[in-house]
Amino acid sequence: MTIHHSPRRVVITAGPTHEPIDAVRYLANRSSGRLGRALAEEAAHRGWDVTLLLGPVERSGHYTQVRTERFTTTADLQNLLRIHIPDCDVLIMAAAVADFRPKRATANGKLSRSNGPYALELEPTPDLLAEVAMSKRPDQLFVGFALEPRDSMRASALRKLERKHVDAIIANPLETMGSDTIEAEIHWRDGQCVQTPGVLSKSTFASWLFDQCAGAPAMRDESTQNE
Repeated sequence: MTIHHSPRRVVITAGPTHEPIDAVRYLANRSSGRLGRALAEEAAHRGWDVTLLLGPVERSGHYTQVRTERFTTTADLQNLLRIHIPDCDVLIMAAAVADFRPKRATANGKLSRSNGPYALELEPTPDLLAEVAMSKRPDQLFVGFALEPRDSMRASALRKLERKHVDAIIANPLETMGSDTIEAEIHWRDGQCVQTPGVLSKSTFASWLFDQCAGAPAMRDESTQNE
């Protein structure tokens, strides 16, 4: 008798957020979304059911087996996560979500140079990974990222691992943003730390990361239940 297993359902976030100042200006960062897109393609290659939540970057690559939904702001992504997280098995939060946004934006129109100068007051954005982790089930695997200066990325990853209550945090240096390569280390909740074998292309890293995730308890439990 042949047993057919349902593919794992993974949600991957990628790219920056754009936080509006007025109708034409925004705060942003240099995230290209390449890493998240590579992760989505690798998951699809492995036969997973993939939903890619992609920020305001060019939608390039082969996405024939990837459902892509777009977001612009942190609030947009927050709404999409609330929709998709309950039904997913794995969340990989690779998006570079803004830490701050303008407290008051000019929704219509454009700030005039002649009326300046202006003071831009910022407020913190919601911690999206910590928010969704509050309702995380034992059978779900949640992975976040810590993009930090190289000399402090490990300490930052460990703090985030504790604060956000997720399964793993991947620490990677600032130079990863906008680059074609990545050198990183994954910190698991049980205290294990695994480093990449040197500098990897982002597509190679995607394969490495999914191999690492295959040994996580939530993934092993599902494999055992399907036997």
